[in-house]
Amino acid sequence: MNNGEVQKSEFSKYRPLAIAAGIGSILGSGIIVGLSATITVWQAGLNLTNAQVGFISGALTFAIAFGSLLAGQITKAFGLIRSFNSLNLFYALGALICVAATGFPMLLIGVIVTGFASGADLPISLTVISHDSPNEKTSNELVSSTQIFWQIGVFSSYVGAFVVSRMAGATGARLVFTLLAAFALITWAWRTFSSKFKTFHEQGEQRRLEHEKEANVTEKVSIKSVFAGSNRGKYMGFFFGIFIFYICWNLLANTFGQFQTFTLVQANASQSFATGAGVILNFISLFSTMAFASVSGGKYRNKFFIVGAIVQFAAMLGLALSSHALWPIVIAIGLYNIGNSIAGEAMYKVWTQESFPVEVRAGVQGFINGFSRMLCGLFAIVTPALVVPGMIKYTMFGFAGIILISFISGVTMMRLQRKHNVHDF
Repeated sequence: MNNGEVQKSEFSKYRPLAIAAGIGSILGSGIIVGLSATITVWQAGLNLTNAQVGFISGALTFAIAFGSLLAGQITKAFGLIRSFNSLNLFYALGALICVAATGFPMLLIGVIVTGFASGADLPISLTVISHDSPNEKTSNELVSSTQIFWQIGVFSSYVGAFVVSRMAGATGARLVFTLLAAFALITWAWRTFSSKFKTFHEQGEQRRLEHEKEANVTEKVSIKSVFAGSNRGKYMGFFFGIFIFYICWNLLANTFGQFQTFTLVQANASQSFATGAGVILNFISLFSTMAFASVSGGKYRNKFFIVGAIVQFAAMLGLALSSHALWPIVIAIGLYNIGNSIAGEAMYKVWTQESFPVEVRAGVQGFINGFSRMLCGLFAIVTPALVVPGMIKYTMFGFAGIILISFISGVTMMRLQRKHNVHDF
C-alpha cells in the first residue's frame, strides 16, 4: 500500500470522529439559523415585544461568543475529552428549556444555555480531532470537513423552519428546538459511549505523551508558556496572522449570512425569490467547501486560497459596480459564496489546529471565535443601514478593502508556516 492509500485509509478510519464533531457544527449553525427563522413564531406564540425579540437574538450571539472565549478554561477545568463528551448534553438541556418556555424569561435562559454550549463545542471538537488524528494531513482533512456540516446545519434549519411555518402559535418553533435537542442527545450518547472513540482518545493521548518525551518537554504547555516562552515570536506571528485574517473574513461572512435576503429584497426581489436564491447559494457554498476539504491536507490548498480570495475581491467589486441591479447582485453573491468557502473558515480552522500545540488549540481558537463573534454582533447593529441601495456601492468598496487585508494576512500566514517548517507548500 503506497503513502496515498495509507492516508486515505486513515481518513476513512477516523471519519466517524469527524462526523461526531461535525454534528456539533450542525447544532451550532442550527441554533443560530433556527432561532433566526423561528423568532417571529416565538414572538407571536409567547406575546413577546420587539425589544424582547432583539434581546433574545443578541443574547444568543453573546452566549456563543462567551462559550468560545471560555473553551480553553473549560478544557483546563474538566479535561479535553470530558468536555467534548458533555457539552452536547448541556446544549440539549438548553434547547428543551426553550421547548418548554411559557414566556420571555424561560426562553431567554434556554437560548443562553444552548448558545454557550454551542460556542464552546466548536473549538473543543476541532481540538479533539487534531489530538486523536495520527498525522497532520489526516487532521487537516478531517478538520476542514467539519465545515461541510456547518453548511448542512444552515440548510436543514431553513428547511425545518419552512416546513413548520404554518403551525399555530409557537408549536412550529417548539418542534424545531425539539429536533435540535434530540440530535444533541444522540451526539452526546455517541461521543460518550462509543468504544471506538475511547480507543481513538487513548491512542491520541499516548502519541502526545510520546512526542513530549522525544522532544524532551519538561514544562507543562499552557497559553502563558506558548506566548511568553522561547518560541513566543513564532506563535505571536501565527496568532496575529490568523486573528486578522479571520476577523476580516468573518465580518463579511456574518454580514452576508444575516442580511443576504435583506440585500436582495432591497434590490426589489420578492421574498420567495430571495429565500429561493438563498437555498441555491447555500448549495454552492456546500460544494465549494467539499472541494476545499479534498485538498486541505495537500499542496494545492494554498492555491485554492489565493483563487478564493481573488474571487471574493472580484465579487465585492461586482456588487459595488452593480449596486442596485438584481441579477448582477445574485451573480456576485454566488461568486462570493464560492470564494468564501475555499478561502475562509475551513482554512482558518486548519491553520489554528496545525500551528499551535494541542494543549492550547481550544483556547486560542475559542478566543478568536468569541472575539470575532462579539465584533460581528456589534457590526450587525449598523449593517442594515449599510446595505440599502443608496449605500451599498460604498459599503462593497469598503468590503473589498477588508478582503484585501484578509488576503495579505493569509499570505503572511503561509510564509510563516514555511519559515517555521509547519509545511513546505
